[in-house]
Amino acid sequence: MRLENKKVIALVSKDFEDLELWYPLMRLQEEGAVVHLVGEEAGVEYPGKYGVPAKSDYSFDQIDPAEYDGILVPGGWSPDKLRRYDSVIQMVRHMDDNHKPIGQICHAGWVLISADILQGRKVTSTPGIKDDMMNAGATWVDEAVVVDGHIVSARRPPDLPPYAKAYADLLAEQ
Repeated sequence: MRLENKKVIALVSKDFEDLELWYPLMRLQEEGAVVHLVGEEAGVEYPGKYGVPAKSDYSFDQIDPAEYDGILVPGGWSPDKLRRYDSVIQMVRHMDDNHKPIGQICHAGWVLISADILQGRKVTSTPGIKDDMMNAGATWVDEAVVVDGHIVSARRPPDLPPYAKAYADLLAEQ
């Protein structure tokens, strides 16, 4: 249980990519981490892109990111919604400022773009937002998983096994 005593925020909102939320969440739980689903409202069921719901444990404003060891941002269409909340942007910036693991996959890069933390970073994402990532100052590469310091990025669901492993490994090192 190498992740025992680790706490992670998993952001959730309507139309998250089901696998991109659940796979890393369960992978971290398997190793002992506590993962809280955090959405706009607490106790709300948010439907995934393919219909698998996720019920939030807390609202964005109920948590203190300083009490957490990392954050996961799933893809799907939810990142376009998530990045509109100042509290989400502040959570991501807090993690970045404190060099805590930030996991982003697929379209989740939009949240990191809005948090303005990609300048000079090497990342990947779905190719559909490659230009957005580069325009935010990142060096974009077409690889399954990229780890640059405390940011772990991946392209899409087929990359979930190495993405979840890389994130768990980084979290264990913290």
